[in-house]
Amino acid sequence: MPVLEQPSDILPHFCHGDLNAFEALFRRHQSEVYGWIVHIVRDPAAAEDLTVETFWRIYRAHARFDPTRSFGSWARRIATNAALDHLKTVRPELDLPDDLPSPPLPDPGISEELRRKMARAFRRLPPKLQVAATLALIEDQPYKEIAEALGISTGAVKLRVFRALRLLRKELKRQGVEP
Repeated sequence: MPVLEQPSDILPHFCHGDLNAFEALFRRHQSEVYGWIVHIVRDPAAAEDLTVETFWRIYRAHARFDPTRSFGSWARRIATNAALDHLKTVRPELDLPDDLPSPPLPDPGISEELRRKMARAFRRLPPKLQVAATLALIEDQPYKEIAEALGISTGAVKLRVFRALRLLRKELKRQGVEP
């Protein structure tokens, strides 16, 4: 097999199940896929496992890939689905009782307690809203890129972010935080 250097050389071979082409694509896109997943799940260890899962899914679906399309976008979409599947199975942390004594907070600004409450509210979002809000609000990804990764329209991304914000405000208010 000749050495595959250009993406235009690699993609058709990948579609036909060539392991060398898959390995070349893995090396080229591994860090991008990992970075995308860690933005979504916010857990480096889980992102490592999900990166492996993503490339396993990519390899199994090689025959469905269209070599005229962007491999990176296709890989991001598969990575997003793997991350969403993970978020659906992760159990939210249990809340501690509200009557536990807490030490006085040195800084009345954004405190560790407030950060914890915000993180807890974020984890309580439905996974689809959590992914859209994480990518849009925390990672500052363009709506168009989020839409491609989720396989939805830009308008649907905006709607999910809007719904996420509304639920976050409601949850923070329930926890005693006025946003």
